[in-house]
Amino acid sequence: MTTTTTAAAPTQPVSLLERFRVPGGFALGAVLLLGIAPLALSDFRLSLLAKYLCYAIVAVGVSLAWGRGGLLVLGQGVFFGLGGYAMAMHLKLADAAAAPGAGPGALPDFMQLYGTGGALPWWWKPFANPGFALAATVLLPMAVAAILGFFIFRRRVKGAYFAILSQAMAAALSIWLVGQQATTGGTNGLTDMQGFFGYSLDDPVNQKMVYFIIAVVLLLLMALARQLFVSRYGELLIAVRDSEERVRFLGYDPANVKLVAYVVAAGMAGLAGALFVPAVGIISPALIGIVPSIGFVIGAAVGGRASLVGAVLGAVAVAWAQSTLSDAFPAAWTYFQGLLFIVAVGFLPGGLASLVTVIRNRRTPTTRSGETA
Repeated sequence: MTTTTTAAAPTQPVSLLERFRVPGGFALGAVLLLGIAPLALSDFRLSLLAKYLCYAIVAVGVSLAWGRGGLLVLGQGVFFGLGGYAMAMHLKLADAAAAPGAGPGALPDFMQLYGTGGALPWWWKPFANPGFALAATVLLPMAVAAILGFFIFRRRVKGAYFAILSQAMAAALSIWLVGQQATTGGTNGLTDMQGFFGYSLDDPVNQKMVYFIIAVVLLLLMALARQLFVSRYGELLIAVRDSEERVRFLGYDPANVKLVAYVVAAGMAGLAGALFVPAVGIISPALIGIVPSIGFVIGAAVGGRASLVGAVLGAVAVAWAQSTLSDAFPAAWTYFQGLLFIVAVGFLPGGLASLVTVIRNRRTPTTRSGETA
């Protein structure tokens, strides 16, 4: 009796280009953001780019939750706002304490105008501590997302119902902030921040340093998200997106898998909101409601929600278009934004990042069996 052995299939060698594609991409991004942009752009344009990069940070989380996990997160404005208000509260308290003749416990300027009975609200007091405020910008959005996500995913809410709940949260937070004029600034929000952890925001050098911080954070979060993408968890997240029942049959709980992506995306949005405040100098309900939340998703969808680079570039491009076109066509921009979302989702689901692949596939001749000739 003879036995036969089958030869193992030879492994395909990894090309040099493929091996260095990802490190080279990050190096190119670092050179563009940290080297070329500060030299080529004026202070005003660089401050605008810092604002756009904050939106790009949110898009990284959207790419993880929606692009990989299939969670249409239309309420990222909630977490963006929580992080932004946490940072703005600390900066307002620091400005009040640094005012001539003032000290710890001094009221921010808008509270003196609207009146709070001469006392700082109890829930403002912890934000005077810089360590607490920094931690809150990330941990508070993540905690809120963990609580909401636990009940939502345990009840197996998904699809359109999940998107509606996300938007309802954004609307509720915006309405609540508007109604608390004496303690949150109402429709005006928190504005006119003078300093950033002891550094004056009126100094162009410090403003440039804020830009560098935002750019470095974006690159680090992209590296973190990519690591999640290629990890075992990333594969499990895709499996949950494609077939929850099969994943449940294999012994995994889809609710926990989705919850992790939702919480991580919330933390990224909160950090983006915190960095947005010193970059722009304001946080208000108008920046965290339903329309901004949709805008975050549109940026990722246009660029390509399944691609980190596509989501980031899409967020920057849409934000730039909004700043440019809304000035020229203030009444029509909202319609144009909605049209972008419809076109991206309906006709180019992979976003601009998939455009080359779509064109290549259409040009490639196929046989009757569907295989390439």
